[in-house]
Amino acid sequence: MPMHQIWRTWWCSSRAAFCKAASMGSSDRGAVVAARNNSQWCDAVCRSHGLPGSFAPDAWTNPRRTPPYYPDAVTLQPAAGPETILARVDTTSGCTIKDSFSCLDLSGLGFHVLFDAEWIYRPARPSRATATVRSGWVRVATSASLALWEKAWAANDAAPGLFRPELLADESIVILGRMVADCIVAGAIANLAEDVVGVSNVFTTTSPEGDSWTSCVEAIAERFPGRPIVGYESGATLVAAQRCGFSSVGPVRVWSNGNDNHRDS
Repeated sequence: MPMHQIWRTWWCSSRAAFCKAASMGSSDRGAVVAARNNSQWCDAVCRSHGLPGSFAPDAWTNPRRTPPYYPDAVTLQPAAGPETILARVDTTSGCTIKDSFSCLDLSGLGFHVLFDAEWIYRPARPSRATATVRSGWVRVATSASLALWEKAWAANDAAPGLFRPELLADESIVILGRMVADCIVAGAIANLAEDVVGVSNVFTTTSPEGDSWTSCVEAIAERFPGRPIVGYESGATLVAAQRCGFSSVGPVRVWSNGNDNHRDS
């Protein structure tokens, strides 16, 4: 099925959930929008590996084991039921469920909490194009540069080939690298979905965390002007995001029944 038909079908099936979200508080709406944006990024990565997922009003799910660091399901509304979610995924060892509203209890079903984080939201604001250009952020546009970007991102902690060249052809996705003397010293991924831009996989190899976040967000705002930016973070990266204009809009929890390894996804 063509991509535009997939999104149209999902949109029609989810309209009722969006109407319900409209009656929520602003923070709750932010979490809903952030979760939906993130689910579409997860689906894009899975599709690039030939593993398309399925969208329903309650969750995005994948019937086959997803690539490393990417969940087998992302809940899209608080009312999602654990049994119905697990019935649509591969529950063998290594299954991970992104509980977007931190309201599921999977402890009695063989799962444990992998980590807790916060959805974050930054309102749209004018970009500072000159400052962004000077910061050295560029779009990764070739398979060769993507391989170098992934090597810097992984820091020898992941198998190569997670991020496939197919992602480069998607205009809604921008993989960014910060160049210094022909070396990638920082990076991030931005995806446009749900009328907001999601930011994930932010990393730095040299500069302080806060400096990297500030220039990264400016680079994203320049490429997607007038759009709010969403994502999820915890610990020091959450603090860095908050310092450059993000607010926490709700908790997110990831459950696992396998090994405890994770990177932003």
